[in-house]
Amino acid sequence: MPLSASCVIVPIDFSEESPRAIAAALQFVDSDTHLHLIHVMPPLETMSPGFIMGNLTDDIRRQRVQEALGELAAASNASDATLAVAIGTPGLEIADYARAQAADLIVIPSHGYQGVKRLFLGSVAERVLRHAPCNVYVVRRSDAE
Repeated sequence: MPLSASCVIVPIDFSEESPRAIAAALQFVDSDTHLHLIHVMPPLETMSPGFIMGNLTDDIRRQRVQEALGELAAASNASDATLAVAIGTPGLEIADYARAQAADLIVIPSHGYQGVKRLFLGSVAERVLRHAPCNVYVVRRSDAE
């Protein structure tokens, strides 16, 4: 893996691990302009009706997430990163986005879930590893919870 990749994808789930993934990704690029931060939202129809309030639409959700990505990017010294919001299955959408961008690398945080938690929450990192068109660097969580 070259030390100055031209396109590095960083999936963002807004967990405590997200800034660590951005920091790790910055080590692989000469400039934050080579970073792409992507968040994948579930489709509205798969969300519980309790979460759908008023006129919540995909456009409104996308706008709110785009703003949150911008704030996270600025706080992580990556203000010039490309911000993307997709709707669908996270692992597949991330791999598809990486393919469309001809990415050199995906830097993804892992929460390290095991057992029942992993069964119910799944593993986006694992799906990305299986479907990615490029190398994947998994940033392990920092604590031992």
